[in-house]
Amino acid sequence: MFGRWLVQDKTPVLRYQDLVLRAPQRGDFEKWHQVRLSSRAFLQPFEPRWSVTDLGQQIYHDRLRRSARASVEGTEFTFFIFVGEGDAQRLAGGLTLSNIRRRVAQHVNLGYWMGVNDAGKGIMTRAVSAVLPFAFNDIGLHRVHAACLPTNIASRRVLEKNRFHEEGYADNYLQIDGAWRDHVLYGLSRERYEISHVSA
Repeated sequence: MFGRWLVQDKTPVLRYQDLVLRAPQRGDFEKWHQVRLSSRAFLQPFEPRWSVTDLGQQIYHDRLRRSARASVEGTEFTFFIFVGEGDAQRLAGGLTLSNIRRRVAQHVNLGYWMGVNDAGKGIMTRAVSAVLPFAFNDIGLHRVHAACLPTNIASRRVLEKNRFHEEGYADNYLQIDGAWRDHVLYGLSRERYEISHVSA
């Protein structure tokens, strides 16, 4: 059993203002369980359907193992978003860079979630700002893609504040809360990212 934990997660620790982004750890289970459970009604309209059973400790540990393997393979990086330091640090949400493609593509999909108690505070906007240098500079990608429901104004603002450009509309794109839903597609290229930082 313990042999399955020998894979060490290669996700880096990112710091930005009062935020710390790092890989989920076994000791984070209780915080994660509490945030997800208390935020279920808030998150349900924006995520694939899940139940309280999906918050079990074994399922959490299985996810950690998959995330660790994916980070070693360079195909996905999963971050928990913490606010503050030390004893006052709290888990606010999560962010994932998934489906990393190399060769002629060099792109990744960005996804994120936020606990209900920390929504609307600008935390996710800053978390995305923290992860973009890692995507473009550290692992050398050329584009970051994201998608959100047309009615998810908060998510659209997170992307637009980080200079993502609305690029299209996809019918029945992802299965959200048990139904196939249309999504607005956003993208950020290395060129746009670099220009925005030079002009900032």
